[in-house]
Amino acid sequence: MKRRDLLRTSAVTGLALSLPPAAATAAAADSAAPRGRKAAPDLVIADFEGTDWNGWTVTGDAFGGGPVHGGQQLLSMDVRGYRGDGIASSERAGDGPIGTVTSPAFTIQRRYISYGVAGGDYEYVTCLNLLVDGQVVRSATGRTSDTFKQGSWDVGEFAGRRAQIQIVDTATGDWGHVLVDHVVQTDEPETPPLLTQPLYRETWRPQVHFTARQWAMERLEPGQRQEGWLNDLNGLVYYEGEYHLFAQRWNKCWIHAVSPDLVHWTELRPAFFEESLGSGVQSGSIVIDYRNTSGLSPNPATPPMVAFWSRNDNRSQCLSYSLDKGRTWKHHPGNPILTMPERDPKVFRYEPGGHWVMFLYGDGAYHILTSPDLLHWTRTGNTIPNSFECPDFFELPLDGNAANKKWVLVQGNGDYTTGRFDGRKFTEETSRARSDTGLNFYATQSWNNTETGDGRRIQAAWMRDGAYPGMPFNQQVTIPCELKLRTIGGTPRLVRTPVKELDLLRRSQKQWYGTLPPGSPLTLSSGRGEFRITARIDVSARASLRFDVFGVPILVTRQTVDAGSGPQPLAEPVTSLDVVIDRTSIEVFANDGEVSISRCYLPSGSAITLSASGGTAELRPVVTQTLASAWK
Repeated sequence: MKRRDLLRTSAVTGLALSLPPAAATAAAADSAAPRGRKAAPDLVIADFEGTDWNGWTVTGDAFGGGPVHGGQQLLSMDVRGYRGDGIASSERAGDGPIGTVTSPAFTIQRRYISYGVAGGDYEYVTCLNLLVDGQVVRSATGRTSDTFKQGSWDVGEFAGRRAQIQIVDTATGDWGHVLVDHVVQTDEPETPPLLTQPLYRETWRPQVHFTARQWAMERLEPGQRQEGWLNDLNGLVYYEGEYHLFAQRWNKCWIHAVSPDLVHWTELRPAFFEESLGSGVQSGSIVIDYRNTSGLSPNPATPPMVAFWSRNDNRSQCLSYSLDKGRTWKHHPGNPILTMPERDPKVFRYEPGGHWVMFLYGDGAYHILTSPDLLHWTRTGNTIPNSFECPDFFELPLDGNAANKKWVLVQGNGDYTTGRFDGRKFTEETSRARSDTGLNFYATQSWNNTETGDGRRIQAAWMRDGAYPGMPFNQQVTIPCELKLRTIGGTPRLVRTPVKELDLLRRSQKQWYGTLPPGSPLTLSSGRGEFRITARIDVSARASLRFDVFGVPILVTRQTVDAGSGPQPLAEPVTSLDVVIDRTSIEVFANDGEVSISRCYLPSGSAITLSASGGTAELRPVVTQTLASAWK
């Protein structure tokens, strides 16, 4: 069934799906046709003009006994833009059948492989793949349209190796089909690949902040999303030496990355996709079921990693689980395990009561439920009104005193409160405050299960609404920050500071001491790059201090800091600043995290300067560190 009311721009041209880091980050080879030399003739891999699959391996029944032929038949299927008289199609009997067709092996002898593709826009599910040594190294999908679009892959790094073309349709819902035409080896593709820079070295790709790989992409107009997209953070969890980061890619899947140190990330294939096309897989959380209370593991020595999430209907709460440290996942056959509006289940273990707890957002409130086994949930009847999606909830010692702990509730917009929790009811004891006042801070979560590691509570957030013109990715994640509760002005306040592991990226540094008078600016850096500025300062009463970071001002007075979201007051005079500067983001932390400001930007200048006005400032000292790329 073709849902024309659901048209959505998505993938056309693909990138590596499973390259090792060394290959994925290597610079593209020079053109296969050196300057001045005539390009070699094209080599047709498949034009689909034959009547059968002629040596291709077929599974399932989606692709029938051969290509689909005949202008009238293809026109009746609303297929347009194809070449010749035949195409590979899994739509001959509608969107229900599933299957694959895989070509005989061939040797890669040209710089590019060009192709036409149409149909559904679901990577892995309705797609055209290039296999090398049996592994998917390039992939492309349609754009929820049956009009063919031309694309190409740069395959120079695989020259001389044996490869296969695979066409996949494992989807049964709306747009559950794929169409492919005219797959050719060439040195002069009609539509060159859009990726012209090495992966993780693109012009606006942050080098210190996490961004998603571009699994597939196309040329997009400003404001349109693309397949390198990420949004809400989900299911952050620490398990056996690995920090797992999950995030939504629209509502299609949870992308997945792992790190040993919160700095160097390896993106794996998405953890899981929606159960059926269009059903959605929204935000949620993950726990490690050490006691196997759910019975999801056949071996008690292998506790299941259990993910909770919501469908697009905003009433079905579902469960998926992994028994191999998050590398593969299964949807629970009993989904939905709970039917209750609306979404964003936050699940955690409450040890004093020996049960599981879920905070679920709905009707403007958080609803509190309990369970003995993660599968059967009971409403407590307790709610937290005036709430705002994507909850996070955890316990922290106040002022480092383990005997005096408070529970902290953080909402998706960054607001938080502290109070008491008895396993069924949360009693707020403080008014709501902002954990980060930046304009791009949203859908924050903290890593669960860190008590099995060093016990720190570590938080990250989606930095939404950043701009990355011409890039094969979209959106980024804040620097992971350690959270603490500190009494400030007589009230428990949540403070955020970059994790200590960020020091792993430190390279060279310069420092400045002494009095900075008005009208005598310092140049902290004369070129672009990734930097960290740590400053101990004393700003005189009528003075202001200005850091100009590639055209973005950070303004400091004696008791306020402004990094684009207005002056943020502090309880005491500003004595310390920590500023992390990446290609397209700046994060500012004042007075050891009392004020935190996360923002995206595009640079308009090429230097970092520091100046004073209205009075003097004492530098005690100001230190500028250059940072290495986390992707190296």
